[in-house]
Amino acid sequence: MPYSPNPPDRPSLNQAELLNHLLASLPEEVYDRLAPHLRKVELDLAQVLYEPGEPMGTVYFPNQCMVSLVQVMENGATIEAGVVGNEGLVGYPAYLGGQSSSSRAIVQIAGSAIALDTLVLQAEFNRGEALQSLLLRYTQALIAQISQTAACNRFHPIEERLARWLLQSQDAIQESTLELTQDFLSSMLGTRRASISLAAGKLQQAGLIHYNRGCIQVLDRTALEAVACECYSVVQTEYARLLKG
Repeated sequence: MPYSPNPPDRPSLNQAELLNHLLASLPEEVYDRLAPHLRKVELDLAQVLYEPGEPMGTVYFPNQCMVSLVQVMENGATIEAGVVGNEGLVGYPAYLGGQSSSSRAIVQIAGSAIALDTLVLQAEFNRGEALQSLLLRYTQALIAQISQTAACNRFHPIEERLARWLLQSQDAIQESTLELTQDFLSSMLGTRRASISLAAGKLQQAGLIHYNRGCIQVLDRTALEAVACECYSVVQTEYARLLKG
């Protein structure tokens, strides 16, 4: 069924005020076609946006939140394969034709996002114009991130991985304070809670972060970048090459 050309009335979303980089960078005429269908939503911590194999009726452009793409094992164990912040979109299979993903999409930092019906996105993507080019380049950047994360999880120590993860999280919401529990971090990074506690303790002792009761504050970003593995800069460079050039 094609999308309705006359969606329900909603408050208009000013493109210049959007924090999501993909929507903000669209040519005005493309954004104007999408604007009547966009709706601002608040995503809650640990909210599941879709499960593996589940059809996607909605895609999400994070505005000031962060979503993890998580692989779920048969025994229930999970590990993060990639993250989506305000640089991207949650639901790439919707425009690539797959309709569903092998990953779970779960909100790891609560906040605002822009929701769009899948059929609307597909119709604009199939025009073969600016949105298609932008989303294909974004997909290449996301694949690079997922590939780098796989290597990172195999080769780098937890302290470096935690530093990388905190930097990515701060980039996604543009805030120095992150509401994160050790249980959630251990699930995302695929390690024991005790390992997260030890790594966070080292970063705190070095004066890079302050951690207390599920809240992490980044105190020295420059020093945190120095501690993080090379994966952070590799991924940032690829996103800049593909999306900001």
